[in-house]
Amino acid sequence: MHAVESLIFLLGAAALLAQLARTLRVPYPVFLVLGGLAIGFVPGLPALEIPPGVIFLVFLPPLLNYAAFFSSPRELRAHLRPIAFLAIVLVLLTMVAVALVAHLLIGTPWGVSFVLGAILAPTDPVTAQAVFGRLGVPGRVRTIIEGESLVNDGTGLVAYRIAVAAVVTGAFSIWEAGLDFLLVGGGGLLVGLVLGWVVLPLWARVRDPSIFIALSLLTAYAVYVLAEEVLHVSGVLAVVSYGLYRGWRDPRIFPDASTRMRNISFWGVLIFLLESMLFVLIGQQLPAILEGLGEYRVAEVLLYGVLVYGTLVVARFAWFFVVPSLNPVFDRLLHSGYMQSPWQERLLMGWSGMRGAVSLAAALAVPMSTSGGGAFPERDLIVFLTFFAILATLVLQVLTLSPLISALRFEGESNRVEELEARLEGARAALDRLEQPDGEEVPQSAKERMREQYEERIERYEAGIEAGGTTEEYSASSAAWRAWRRGLIAAEREAVLSKRDTGEISPEVMRRVLRDLDLEDSRLDG
Repeated sequence: MHAVESLIFLLGAAALLAQLARTLRVPYPVFLVLGGLAIGFVPGLPALEIPPGVIFLVFLPPLLNYAAFFSSPRELRAHLRPIAFLAIVLVLLTMVAVALVAHLLIGTPWGVSFVLGAILAPTDPVTAQAVFGRLGVPGRVRTIIEGESLVNDGTGLVAYRIAVAAVVTGAFSIWEAGLDFLLVGGGGLLVGLVLGWVVLPLWARVRDPSIFIALSLLTAYAVYVLAEEVLHVSGVLAVVSYGLYRGWRDPRIFPDASTRMRNISFWGVLIFLLESMLFVLIGQQLPAILEGLGEYRVAEVLLYGVLVYGTLVVARFAWFFVVPSLNPVFDRLLHSGYMQSPWQERLLMGWSGMRGAVSLAAALAVPMSTSGGGAFPERDLIVFLTFFAILATLVLQVLTLSPLISALRFEGESNRVEELEARLEGARAALDRLEQPDGEEVPQSAKERMREQYEERIERYEAGIEAGGTTEEYSASSAAWRAWRRGLIAAEREAVLSKRDTGEISPEVMRRVLRDLDLEDSRLDG
């Protein structure tokens, strides 16, 4: 089987595994990694090999841009101090802890140990966020975890870049590394913001949805390449800051609703494919990784994996439960009461430190050789330990996160009322605009019908707010109304299809009408 056929096969397998995970109500990364592991041991199926340098370029820019786009800069700023602590200080401490264990207990060279520590230091709480959304946890916890994952990717990968360079070249200076860390990281953030400020207004002139979507993807790659290869700053942090800026400015710069919806749909599919491919890819390559560990016994590398994973867990819990004892010191230095948060919140945040796609990409991107021509020391061991840590976090932490949230008995915070208030404010603004003379030649009857629609919406939203947005009576009435509207839309859809079947309208006309009906149907879930 050639590489292209292997890629198609793996993507198809990923889609089926994801559907199976959804059916069983299990986070899909668990099935993808285990499925990739099983596929890797299928006789006669060659492993799909991707050049290490391509991993960062192909996978990371869209993954990070997507995560940043859907984050709130306002909420991140409100929790800036705890996020900075987790994303910078905790990442560096975790890297050092893993490096110490790897060097002292496993016996890897210092440079290799720090490469492993930098790979595993940043967290990837994508699956944790899915569980949070289903069960409901304090909004502060969600914001901090999401913000941590955005910034700590940049912190960990800047440290990873420095550590890999030290191993490849054989030269390292702690002072130069510290200065490089600040310049590379800070420069990346600045580059992303500047590029966003310059590029996005130009996008406002684009009217074709296909061109717009292509530019949204290519710009993420361009920001990464310009920062990383031309300006030699952090491409990761450049993409993150660009994604945050664009996510905040997007609704005003690009007002076309149809283009935005198509763009979001495109990105949703793309991110699913990229993440799925990464998870399946690492599992599928495990047999080849094990073959490269010829000098190690199976029991030995499994023990090393347990040591590294245990270090990750202990370091994170030590941060949340030991650092609070230093609270007076941190209060004086940073004027922050973050460490006084309830132990339930700290326990949940400690157990939410899963490793995922970014660590996979970093491990696979470790160079094959050094500048001297020799093989990169312990590369296969690095990839195996990364795989073991990811698998352990997915199986142990993701599968137990939901029961943990239930056991901690958090009072779920619903934003349903907040959403209804926003919808109510929008409907009132539209109704006020409708009452103003605009000079447009619109029939009065059409205005009256539109006024009745907005008044009906206002009544529904006010009833929902009064009911708290969650009462059984309101939920039942909303469900009945949605079912009634979907029945009417279904009748319209069937009538249009019948006209297509009899040849009274062309397929093109049918698609345009059904598109409008589908958009109206999709709004009923809001």
